[in-house]
Amino acid sequence: MLYSLYEAGFYAASPLRAAARLTRDFWSSPLNPAKDSELGRRLYASADLFANLTRRYGKPAWGVDSVEIDGQPVRVRLEEVWSSPWCKLTHFARDMADMRRAGRRTRDPAVLIAAPLSGHYATLLRGTVEAFLQDHEVYITEWTNARDVPVMEGRFDFHDYIDHIRTMLQVLGPRPHVVAVCQPGPPVLAAAALMAEDGDDCRPGSMTFMGSPIDARLSPTVTNRLAEERPFTWFQSHMIDTVPAPYPGMGRRVYPGFVQLASFMSMNAEKHQEAHQRYLRQLMSGDGDGAERHLEFYDEYLSVLDLTEEFYLQTVDVVFQRYLLPKGELEHRGRRVRPELITDISLLTVEGENDDISGIGQTQAAHDLCTGLPAALKQDYVQPKVGHYGVFNGARFRDEIYPRVRETIWAAERALCREPANAALPKRTKAA
Repeated sequence: MLYSLYEAGFYAASPLRAAARLTRDFWSSPLNPAKDSELGRRLYASADLFANLTRRYGKPAWGVDSVEIDGQPVRVRLEEVWSSPWCKLTHFARDMADMRRAGRRTRDPAVLIAAPLSGHYATLLRGTVEAFLQDHEVYITEWTNARDVPVMEGRFDFHDYIDHIRTMLQVLGPRPHVVAVCQPGPPVLAAAALMAEDGDDCRPGSMTFMGSPIDARLSPTVTNRLAEERPFTWFQSHMIDTVPAPYPGMGRRVYPGFVQLASFMSMNAEKHQEAHQRYLRQLMSGDGDGAERHLEFYDEYLSVLDLTEEFYLQTVDVVFQRYLLPKGELEHRGRRVRPELITDISLLTVEGENDDISGIGQTQAAHDLCTGLPAALKQDYVQPKVGHYGVFNGARFRDEIYPRVRETIWAAERALCREPANAALPKRTKAA
């Protein structure tokens, strides 16, 4: 019912949205002699804000067409190398001729970036991808909006997620590297443990967990406390709804993306209110750069996807209520997941000092679970003065976190007798 009401509200606002767009166009037209008046700027700004806040936000474009490597522009092409109804594996293929001009003549290590399946699209990791493209063959999981998957395709749950990670690592070939950002931490660790137990040739060479709830009992945040305080039945009755027509997934039970978005925004309501007020002031004062940065952020932030009922509820149950992985009680397809059997996969955990989503210690817990790993293969890093988002994006990520992840991957490559093409520290580079 909630989903249908949400859709009805969107369509009911269509006349107001159209009026706002007309108002915006009228007061921004160069033919309007009053467009630069205080009233004109105020009406334009108000109409623009209303039109942007009430429009439909689809999946953002990656916009990663090139990167600069050692001073040379390198073109980037997106390739879909594997897919299921629930996910596609995207390769950011760098142009080989451009790579040779940049002095790179051998293949860089393959890295799978496991993007969160928690409401936002993988494009939220655009900055992460751009950083890794400097020194790696980058692949990323692009999860499908559950409302776009027909009911006939069946279910997708926590264990299907683990299977997907295993399959995609196998697509990358022997001993790739995996970076799990936030939510994927537990299922990625589970997948690595199962592959290690099986002696799978495609088990990761290294695994990096960034702001992940490996053990959500530690340093609980607002998100963790909500899961602890509410019974499982509450999440079933309050967070799940049915996809309405005309979406391809009509009839599928989902955790709607707009509910997740509302939860995130309510946690920092004053911050978002101040941001929109600042945007109004920027439009009225003609600060185009500031307004553009605002739009870029919210174009990404307000773009959300739905999760299947079974995946969402299992994640709440397994990760945030019963803590099965850190307690050693997680079973996958009848097999107990045993991280202690991981013996040759380098481990790096990264946390943000001010993370209000995954508290300090939740990611570090991976070290306590991987008891079979020697100390030489374990590293932990806490980044000062960053929150959750800063763990995988922004200046401190590029300058302080990413170099540590890169060194972990290169060390693993050398241990595998696969010297990276750019083994010497490269010049500082940036995305084009």
